Amino acid sequence: MKTTTQKKFTVDLLHGPILKSILLFAIPLFFSSVFQQLYNTMDTVIIGHTLGEEALAAMGAAGAVYDLLTGFSFGIGNGLAIVTARSYGSGDREYLKRSVAASIVIGICVTAVITVAVRFILYPFLEILNTPAEIIDQAYAYISTITLFMGVMFAYNLCAGLLRAIGNSVMPLVFLILSSLLNIVLDLFFIMQLSMGVRGAAVATVIAQGVSVIACLVYIGRKADILIPKREHFVRDRALYREMLAQGFSMAFMSCIVNAGTAILQSGINSLGYLVIAGHVAARKLYMFLMMPFVALSQTSSTFVSQNFGAGQMGRIRKEVKYVYLCGIALAMMISLFVFPMAPTMVRLLSGSSEAVVLQNGSLYLRVVSPCLAILALLNPTRMALQSIGQKILPIISSVIELIGKCLFVVLLIPRFQYMAVIFCEPVIWLFMDAELLWAFWSNPKVRVGNREEVPGENWENRSERG
Repeated sequence: MKTTTQKKFTVDLLHGPILKSILLFAIPLFFSSVFQQLYNTMDTVIIGHTLGEEALAAMGAAGAVYDLLTGFSFGIGNGLAIVTARSYGSGDREYLKRSVAASIVIGICVTAVITVAVRFILYPFLEILNTPAEIIDQAYAYISTITLFMGVMFAYNLCAGLLRAIGNSVMPLVFLILSSLLNIVLDLFFIMQLSMGVRGAAVATVIAQGVSVIACLVYIGRKADILIPKREHFVRDRALYREMLAQGFSMAFMSCIVNAGTAILQSGINSLGYLVIAGHVAARKLYMFLMMPFVALSQTSSTFVSQNFGAGQMGRIRKEVKYVYLCGIALAMMISLFVFPMAPTMVRLLSGSSEAVVLQNGSLYLRVVSPCLAILALLNPTRMALQSIGQKILPIISSVIELIGKCLFVVLLIPRFQYMAVIFCEPVIWLFMDAELLWAFWSNPKVRVGNREEVPGENWENRSERG
């Protein structure tokens, strides 16, 4: 199934040492996540240093909406790629191509609907989030430009997800490095030279993402022909579309629920004033960088489990998940040791602010949350592994727990305890989510069965029914 060029950048997740495979696949994913985050972080740095705290707060107020939309795009793209990864693991090349064709059709339809729908609800949604009047117009200028080009965002997530589904996590990294560097140059040009304000940062992001999409498509066309469907692969297969829609929307809705909770939490933060918002924006951007290794491990777990589930190798799945747990906990400990002394400096450098409230709140947030990443090191890989073995409802339940928890904090605790409640909100909720997900995964009959690794050629759809 692999051409010579594919083998050069493809990690074999179906055979050989598991820990070595995890690291080889996860390291490019980690750097991909870093450069993906650079899109927004460079916006933050340049806006904070050139346009001031109001503009920084405006972008932060729009951040919850941006996360909601990108989460949906990322979720559905990766959910569709899970089916492709299972097909790759089972060795069924025709089914793989049909899954790619179905992904393209579903992606075009979903993107068109979302792009039109958000135009009518965007400004009212910012008002619902209690966005301060002095920054709401800037926030709308930023997020409305991003949402106008939702198709670009979705196209990249789908292309990158399909490459990862066949074990290639290197080339998406190469394309992201290129587009991230372009994003920095365009940020400086649109904001500082053309004086476009926060809208200029959004335009730079869209153009840079578009470049990464073009690069992905050219590479797939020339070097990964296994992912190129022909006309006959677009014939509608009800069972395939049903499975892909269920898998894609399951992950998309899970991401939406999580980010809806974040948006609700943002409404509570917005009520605390723009200096608190600015401090939280800086800390949150830094937190997203701290999250990068854990995102990489979770994505690795998704692809590994999907391929090995397709191949019927449940023993490898159990071992891989345990390895990911250990790696994540070790990383959380190392990150905490770095963050505690460096937090004030990090917040000052990112925000460009010397306000005591901004620096104090941002530093405290990072110092509390960083050791709690050990909780997250169990949560995300388990949720992705459940998705990858075909479980669609149980991972969504964990997201509902998060949504309910954030609503309770906003209504009951933030008005009373102010920013301290914001800081402890997510770590407390993660504990409840961990309990549900760990039980759901390790008690699942498909995971507990002892000898599935001995039937590598079995069809994954039949195995799902039998499990």
